[in-house]
Amino acid sequence: MDSSLKAGTYQLTPALSVQQIAGRIAAGAPDLKVFTVPEGYTVSQVAELLDEAGFVDREAFLTAVAETDHPYAVSKPELEGYRRLEGYLFPDTYHVGSKITGQELVQLMLDRFSQEMDQLDYRNKAAALGLTVHEAVTVAAMVEREARVPDERPLIAGVIYNRLRLGMPLQIDATVQYALGEHRAVIYYRDLEVDSPYNTYRISGLPPGPIASPGSASLRAAVEPAASDYLYYVARPDGSHAFSRTLSEHNANKRKYLQ
Repeated sequence: MDSSLKAGTYQLTPALSVQQIAGRIAAGAPDLKVFTVPEGYTVSQVAELLDEAGFVDREAFLTAVAETDHPYAVSKPELEGYRRLEGYLFPDTYHVGSKITGQELVQLMLDRFSQEMDQLDYRNKAAALGLTVHEAVTVAAMVEREARVPDERPLIAGVIYNRLRLGMPLQIDATVQYALGEHRAVIYYRDLEVDSPYNTYRISGLPPGPIASPGSASLRAAVEPAASDYLYYVARPDGSHAFSRTLSEHNANKRKYLQ
């Protein structure tokens, strides 16, 4: 392997004949382009990014996602279309040829996700918590969208599991934003009433699937949660969270930080 390539970057390199190799050497360096998928992006945001960068048309990419037959493509009515692979297009930096197709891009990101699953021993760690991979990735996606401080990711995952264990609704604002189909700086009480299986203020348990593409740290947090008795957290102005064990403590934190 060429040690000059950065970890986490991939090139599509199909098998070539001797004549093809000679032709490419004569033609010079291959036409490579680079794109980066940020952690926490949705499939729709990835499609916009690739369209704006000139890789593939947005609708063509979403069609490729919807039509891709892959083990991660969960079959649920709520996950039809592009949501079948929400959370599984791994956020990373990719080096690809400028003529790459939407289907090839989808497969490339799915392959990168599979590699991450192997490195984290994800299936076994999820099973040890009584979770499927899909459930663990669904938790990881919520952690990704909620956490701003890296060290808090396992704590937030722990809060999610504590609430699930007690049958409490998760009440995660990021799932409401996903249900609304847009990011909002402020979530209003009327937004919490949106009728969606992703609205964790209205449903019990987990939403039907991930709400974004979690990065490695959030994936790990979901299968290596921090043990605590916290049931609540509220964001401070600096992006960190104040965690609490009781509703009265949580309300006090809201009065303190949500002015």
